[in-house]
Amino acid sequence: MPDVTNDNHLETDAPRREPDAHGQAALLLVESLIHDLVGRAVITVEEAIEIVEVAAEVKAEVAAELGDSPATMRHSLALLESIGRSLRGDASDG
Repeated sequence: MPDVTNDNHLETDAPRREPDAHGQAALLLVESLIHDLVGRAVITVEEAIEIVEVAAEVKAEVAAELGDSPATMRHSLALLESIGRSLRGDASDG
């Protein structure tokens, strides 16, 4: 059985084959929170989209430092782009 460290990474030689449950939950929580803030008019859709765009820029800048493979970086950026598209849908709804 692999040892679990305090940084939420499993210590194992086997490649990860499933998406990280912690990451999935965190991403869903943050996206839901952003949509709720927009829905409550705490921030505008444009501000929410800017937040996502800045997150994507930061991810691209620090990916190498974090040891991300190019595929991991592309996947992260694709997830952020998906959130951006979802927010743009909010803009067209209202």
